[in-house]
Amino acid sequence: MISLHNLRPAAGSKHRKKIIGRGQGSGHGGTATRGMKGQKSRSGDGAKKVAFEGGQMPIFRRLPKRGFNSPFRKEYDIVNVETLNRFENNTEITPQLLKENGLIDNIKLVKILGNGKLEKSLTVFASSFSKSAIDKITAAGGKTKIYENKVNTGK
Repeated sequence: MISLHNLRPAAGSKHRKKIIGRGQGSGHGGTATRGMKGQKSRSGDGAKKVAFEGGQMPIFRRLPKRGFNSPFRKEYDIVNVETLNRFENNTEITPQLLKENGLIDNIKLVKILGNGKLEKSLTVFASSFSKSAIDKITAAGGKTKIYENKVNTGK
């Protein structure tokens, strides 16, 4: 009968770990199961670079390179003027308000573009405005103000 005091693992299910490099008497001395020669037989030579392809020219070196990605580029969150119609008249639109309403993800850099029509008078704070956005906001009786966030925006 099986009970807690006589439970045992099944026969052969527990295999002892191979202990290597502990002298000839262990049966795994000498080369310590690494073989005679080659890259993985020597100490410190087993690790290869991530893109190593056995000495073949790696694919990232075979492919042509084009263009340039500036490490200092600025990525703006874009909001069109027509989306600002959801707010009440005479509201101050700040990046925090836009984020709370789910219009942007990041309050660091916000740019307002002039796509669509604006029917409400709003005061809009943003990092940048397009010329057409400024024209449409002022034509509706609103104001545009540059919002400068002091957070480092470089990537």
